[in-house]
Amino acid sequence: MPGAGIRELTVVRREAVTPRMVRVVLGGPGMAGFTSTTPDEHVKLVFPDPDGTTRPPELAEDGETLVWPRPFPPFREYTIRRFDQAANQVWIDFVVHPGGLASDWAQRAEPGDTLWAAGPRSGEAVPAESGVHVLLADHTALPALARWLEEVADGVHVDVAVVVPDAGEEQPLATREGVTVTWYHGDASDGSADDLLGGHLERLDLPTDESAYLWAAGEAGMLKPVRRWARAHGFARGTCDIAGYWRRERTSSVTTTRR
Repeated sequence: MPGAGIRELTVVRREAVTPRMVRVVLGGPGMAGFTSTTPDEHVKLVFPDPDGTTRPPELAEDGETLVWPRPFPPFREYTIRRFDQAANQVWIDFVVHPGGLASDWAQRAEPGDTLWAAGPRSGEAVPAESGVHVLLADHTALPALARWLEEVADGVHVDVAVVVPDAGEEQPLATREGVTVTWYHGDASDGSADDLLGGHLERLDLPTDESAYLWAAGEAGMLKPVRRWARAHGFARGTCDIAGYWRRERTSSVTTTRR
């Protein structure tokens, strides 16, 4: 293995989560030393070249910087849906669509196949004093959001809004008292759903006696109203993380990626 942060993983199983989302569970000896601590951490997945060979990066002498072969190999960045420490496995959920590099691989993946992964790179730490979490996502950011709900501390109030194409893409999420989930149906790829998350925030009644943290991820254009709302309500670095995962001008590259 070229370095501790670069590893060759083995497909354990593939399963359908919804009609448009496929989960690939990865494990094997390459998982040795793997850790993942925050819900929106992500890995770079390196896919084979057209001739079937794979060219993973190497670690520089500093043990952190990735040295990529040239030309760059095909890769995508994906959030980690779950790190199963007991089984030493990692779950990656893929939004599937025609013509996508990662989507095509995920739909063909079979147990025993291998895939190189670099990372994960840590996400932003949420201040421990935040008693309210506001979580917003489109379809591609749903895996990170779902993990967030599974790992959020007891006692934290959570308001969730998710935009998915239709009711068939709604997933069971970890909920409890103090967690509110609202599903919206819309197509993030054509701009018709751009007002849904911003509209949700405009109707949101945040408590005044607790500090809040805002996390939002998904199609970049869809997040513009979210950014405006965050600025208007005093959310800044350290109290919010708003990440454009993809742009609709590049719908052939839609992934559950982070940056």
